Amino acid sequence: MDSTLDIRQKVLDSALWLSKNDYFGAHLSSGGNVSARVPGENRFAVTPSSVPYNELSAEDICLLDFDLNRIEGDLKPSIEAGMHAAIYEKRPDVGAVAHTHQFHASIFSVLNTPIPPLFDEITMHIGNQVAVIPYAISGTDALAAQVGNAVTNGCACFIMQNHGALNLGGTLKQALRNAEFLEKIAKVYHSALATGRPVTTLPEHALAFWDEVRQTL
Repeated sequence: MDSTLDIRQKVLDSALWLSKNDYFGAHLSSGGNVSARVPGENRFAVTPSSVPYNELSAEDICLLDFDLNRIEGDLKPSIEAGMHAAIYEKRPDVGAVAHTHQFHASIFSVLNTPIPPLFDEITMHIGNQVAVIPYAISGTDALAAQVGNAVTNGCACFIMQNHGALNLGGTLKQALRNAEFLEKIAKVYHSALATGRPVTTLPEHALAFWDEVRQTL
């Protein structure tokens, strides 16, 4: 029995949840992608390319090494597999990645505008800023390099310029939770900016406090 089948099933379940809850932009699309690291190994499971998630089984989820050699799965891996590998290589703390096209975060991707720290709970989990990763064409080595450089700031969520969002976590459950946090903060920030009034952000002493808390999580 394939020892990775359980983690591949969890990747598929996560992709289905994100699709059902509109994090990919369309229920029947294969947009976005999800992956999970095989614990203790330089391997990861990632969704395949261009197949609706509701047509997949756990066996269809690709298993790759960090050089993108295919180990399991007959379908073509996501074109963003190199981006996922770059994250795992640069961030040993990350065990799962959800690349989404969620609506409100995507607004800031085309505005090329980072999201500042607005709430304690969200800052505690995703970091002091949702930074924007500069644009590069999807599926290219250039994008993987841009992402790899950006994620070293230690935060859990990122906006990809003119593309979408990245949500990282120690587990798939945490990555999906962080996607929810990102969508909440993006929606609130967008609505607050629309008023034309100044937006208050968390003070520096709060950011320092949550930095210390994150070290213990």
